[in-house]
Amino acid sequence: MFRISALLAAALCAVVLTGSVNPATAQDRRVPASQAELRLSFAPIVQRVAPAVVNVYAAKVIQNRNPLLDDPIFRRFFGVPGQQPEQMQRSLGSGVMVDPSGLVVTNNHVIEGADQVKVALADKREFEAEIVLKDTRTDLAILRLKNVHEKFPTLDFANSDELQVGDMVIAIGNPFGVGQTVTHGIVSALARTQVGITDYQFFIQTDAAINPGNSGGALVDMTGHLVGINTAIFSRSGGSQGIGFAIPANMVRVVVASAKNGGKAVKRPWLGARLQAVTPEIAETIGLKAPAGALVASVTPGSPAARAGLKLSDLIVSIDGQPVEDPNAFDYRFATRPLGGTSQIEVQRNGRPVKLTVALETAPDTGRDEITITKPSPFQGAKVANISPALADELHLDPGAEGVVVTALVDDGMAASVGFMKGDIILAVNNKKIARTADLERAVSEAGRLWRITLLRGGQQIQVMLGG
Repeated sequence: MFRISALLAAALCAVVLTGSVNPATAQDRRVPASQAELRLSFAPIVQRVAPAVVNVYAAKVIQNRNPLLDDPIFRRFFGVPGQQPEQMQRSLGSGVMVDPSGLVVTNNHVIEGADQVKVALADKREFEAEIVLKDTRTDLAILRLKNVHEKFPTLDFANSDELQVGDMVIAIGNPFGVGQTVTHGIVSALARTQVGITDYQFFIQTDAAINPGNSGGALVDMTGHLVGINTAIFSRSGGSQGIGFAIPANMVRVVVASAKNGGKAVKRPWLGARLQAVTPEIAETIGLKAPAGALVASVTPGSPAARAGLKLSDLIVSIDGQPVEDPNAFDYRFATRPLGGTSQIEVQRNGRPVKLTVALETAPDTGRDEITITKPSPFQGAKVANISPALADELHLDPGAEGVVVTALVDDGMAASVGFMKGDIILAVNNKKIARTADLERAVSEAGRLWRITLLRGGQQIQVMLGG
């Protein structure tokens, strides 16, 4: 403490001896010149947008199961009760009204698995809501209020691509269930890719205070337009530490449009190529000044990428004039393009710029033949499907992948307990090739005490042997 005081005294002496402080600093500070300047406030923006921000309450019934019931000796001597006690599990989040008819956007993780969803408006009224669309790839869901006969206030979308670091923003939501709360901050960063909560890693980072319960709430700009949906925080304590993430409005717009058109799933453009990041080593090898862009690792024959003339080792540097920093940036920008048109992609090929026109169309999704394996086997409880281009794109498989892939697992199924994972491609069972779901169904029907299984996971072939 003494040392700090001594240094401060020395600094003050230096100011006295020089006779002045920095004149520029003094000129930047002034007393408010009017009563109006004293009353500068975010209140007008908040009053306009707050009625369109809602609270979302989700509830699901869970069965309390006694682990002793799994013991056959216990069941034999004590019997099995007919009905196990149920418990209501509740979650809380926020949402934004995006259509006057009562359409609400929120986070998918807020309503995941819910049996009942309620929406509370800013004026305290509550409505039952139905889930219109869920998109796990973006962690967004669309709700519709039931039995309503009025028009609701909404928020208009901003062009989130026009945001800049340093822009002021306001976050509105229901943190910790205390009620509608408004915080403000700035855009701390753009295009954050290391969040790891959705397929599209391209988030707005803000230091506006965001806490549990804010998920699904609005991030608005100084014009009162929606620039993002708050979805996650980085925190060591569970509370706000000034690092919050929002899904950009341009991605939200795509999901909302799909719901308005009556779709049960979001349709996006399909490129038909696998991209990889440019590492410093790769950049040095191909003569780049900086490791930026998306390098083409493979192209699916007949895909939009192939028809456009995209080739192996092409380096994608921009799409429709917007720079591409990495594969995540390309995936986001390509996914937000409207279907039916074209996009202009610029690539570097052998050191020369080449412009390509790519058609914006959906991936073919035929012949999935999705089934759930129920017969006793290591695959019991696994949902499997034939790989289509749409499924390969959804599960981030190689665009040219073929065969049978695990699409889901039942929590208490044998497949989950032995270690199968979503995205595993089943190549062979007991030395028999598995090309279609019917092949796997036939293989598990042939009872055996030993199972030799060959699968592909993350590009690596794995062979396992299981008994039973």
